[in-house]
Amino acid sequence: MVRKAEDDETATAINRGVGDELRQRREALGASRAAFVERLPSGIGERTLLAYEHGLRQLTIARLVELSKVCGIGATVVLGLGLQRAQVTLENIPLRVDLNQLLASTSAKIRPLHQWAKNRMRDSRQGVVEVLPPGVQELAASVGLPHDELACHLASFIPPS
Repeated sequence: MVRKAEDDETATAINRGVGDELRQRREALGASRAAFVERLPSGIGERTLLAYEHGLRQLTIARLVELSKVCGIGATVVLGLGLQRAQVTLENIPLRVDLNQLLASTSAKIRPLHQWAKNRMRDSRQGVVEVLPPGVQELAASVGLPHDELACHLASFIPPS
């Protein structure tokens, strides 16, 4: 029974993370829910969209692709950022990191990454980089943190939509 409760909590966290990412993307477009659902070929209603955005209703893959497309972003990016927000499977997914937020952090655990972030800023116009799992593992080794702990810290620097 404990395992089932953990699975339910994980599923709820993922639904909320993905829903939050979709909501932020819709809002960044300046679209109300009503205006957004008008763009959808499936014809879902505002209440259904609301349920998706609040993680109350589970998305199918096809629906995730449809909503992501209307947001102008790939479904894999939405899913990855949703997992990042939910802090789920961080050791297995590419993390999108806002370097400006990282550089603003005064955490002693993050401070050793400041020079890395400054160097990466030169390659990124918007200050956002994607760090693949092997890269997180190498950074963790270089600053002396466990891989999962550093992944958790990096995941908190989610770029704005």
